[in-house]
Amino acid sequence: MAEEIIELKNADIYQQDSLVLKAVNLTLLKGEFLYLIGKVGSGKTSLLKVLYREIRIAAGEGTILGYQLNNMKMKELPLLRRRLGIIFQDFQLLSDRSIQKNFEFVLRATGWKHESAIQERIDEVLNLVEMPDAGPKMPHRLSGGEQQRIVIARAMLNNPQIILADEPTGNLDPETSEKLMILLHRINKEGVTVVMATHDYEMIRKFPARKMICENGELREEIPIPELLDFERLLDI
Repeated sequence: MAEEIIELKNADIYQQDSLVLKAVNLTLLKGEFLYLIGKVGSGKTSLLKVLYREIRIAAGEGTILGYQLNNMKMKELPLLRRRLGIIFQDFQLLSDRSIQKNFEFVLRATGWKHESAIQERIDEVLNLVEMPDAGPKMPHRLSGGEQQRIVIARAMLNNPQIILADEPTGNLDPETSEKLMILLHRINKEGVTVVMATHDYEMIRKFPARKMICENGELREEIPIPELLDFERLLDI
């Protein structure tokens, strides 16, 4: 039986004083790929923030990877986030240091101490995103697509069980977006659960997966739409 790793029950989600999603019910199993779809401002980002505990649930219940979102102790928050990989649309790379130094910063902040292990892991994630020589480069020297690949690599540093991606293709051209989606689905095929907020409906058609829509203050399952491509062919599975 598949393991439930995310569950929200009748959760009310506020952004400051405004109710953005009411009575949210969501169950996600280990290894699923879920699109959160909806218009800008519909609550997709707020829902992701609940899952990595930047926003508290105002009412209802929630668990992620066994942690209670309602009454999580502050000392538990870093432990949860080490098991999550978070991908932001605006990259959030440290601009004053190289990709290598960006990654070293993350690993040391999450408890890695041995230089050889740090270097080995950095090499592994850069190979994963097919950018093995990017370590010495500064973020501004990379294209938008390259920076987003680096952000995915950073998200994978601690072998997360869940990736939370907020509009990762939002600033990318269609060809680069497609390459990024292939990468995310390959990571998912390795057993990593992916929750992706997006309104890039063309990519959703090309890379089908479960969909839920944020609309009119509610979250509901989206009716499947015809798929345009055999995306498993793109993944070379």
